[in-house]
Amino acid sequence: MSAHLVGLTLGASFAAGLNLYATVATLGLLERFGVVTLPPSLHPLAHPVVIGVALFLYAVEFFADKIPYVDTAWDTLHTFIRPPAAAILAYAAVAGVPEPWRIVAALVAGGVALTSHGTKATTRAAVNTSPEPISNWVLSVGEDGLAIALAWLAAAHPLLTLGIVVALMALSIWIFVKVARYFRRLFRDTAARKRQTVP
Repeated sequence: MSAHLVGLTLGASFAAGLNLYATVATLGLLERFGVVTLPPSLHPLAHPVVIGVALFLYAVEFFADKIPYVDTAWDTLHTFIRPPAAAILAYAAVAGVPEPWRIVAALVAGGVALTSHGTKATTRAAVNTSPEPISNWVLSVGEDGLAIALAWLAAAHPLLTLGIVVALMALSIWIFVKVARYFRRLFRDTAARKRQTVP
């Protein structure tokens, strides 16, 4: 398995964890218009039906992701969609390697997507505890932009993407730990206030 292929699969997997439909649509459009050349096993992404469905679902997600608590419900649902889909894409992308390595690629890709998805979901849940709506919109647009940019980068410059994904994984874990501590403090403070109000 070449480093180029590893960079493509990991970059696309991280992007899919943020926004699966934007990632699929971006890869499909890039291949369809000849901007990049994907592995032959990923050429079906360039089919008009696949692109059309991905764009439609991205439009639905675009609006759902901007509404507080609706975005959390959407992310909860996609815990069971984004990582498995990333694993399937990775399994397809490395069609030319021995079967054990394809399974390894799928497992790693699923883990990468779960990491980016988990960080996105917990961060958005934390932001929803704030009364102002601007942060939610800014984060949502930023996540969409990062997913699209990373999907393009993974297809066009996979070696560069490999290094970027390693850095993003480390950043994601750091953010996840910070958000988990925030929620722990929030729950502890809420419980303390409830105890104080009990006569």
